[in-house]
Amino acid sequence: MAQKECLKKDDELKEFIKSFERGKTLEAKDITYSKVLEDKLLIAHAVKRGVPSGLFKEINTNAPFDDRQWSNFLNINIRTLQRYRKVKNHIFKPLQSEKIFELAEVINTGNEAFDSPEYFNIWLNTPSPALGNEKPIHLLDTSYGKDLVLAELNRIEHGIFV
Repeated sequence: MAQKECLKKDDELKEFIKSFERGKTLEAKDITYSKVLEDKLLIAHAVKRGVPSGLFKEINTNAPFDDRQWSNFLNINIRTLQRYRKVKNHIFKPLQSEKIFELAEVINTGNEAFDSPEYFNIWLNTPSPALGNEKPIHLLDTSYGKDLVLAELNRIEHGIFV
């Protein structure tokens, strides 16, 4: 399947990535979610700095997750998450930032594999035999579960079905 950019309107991402020494050498056309998520060193630096609330909002535009799910994934109270969204210059802590980037990777891969956020959402909420009949969304609260979901999405994208 042709690689396509599934997370759109990446102005916040471009601004954020350009703020890093490594990002200053990149051209704007090269700063896409797919390419950034492949650069693990850049992500490691970004996690340490923390995800700004604007970038989180941008990532959330194509996310099939509601506030309750995000608060569970980030291990914060839902009201705290809602408050963070209202603060223009909030920076998420490194642990939360790492989880945001992990989920951005899942969102991007899922939308590419299914060519549609709607179909991806259906898959996330359907028990998967390849994942022990668990709903993939229930595995996203841990890094190990996220790795299992990503591996399954990559198999789907390459036409390898269990």
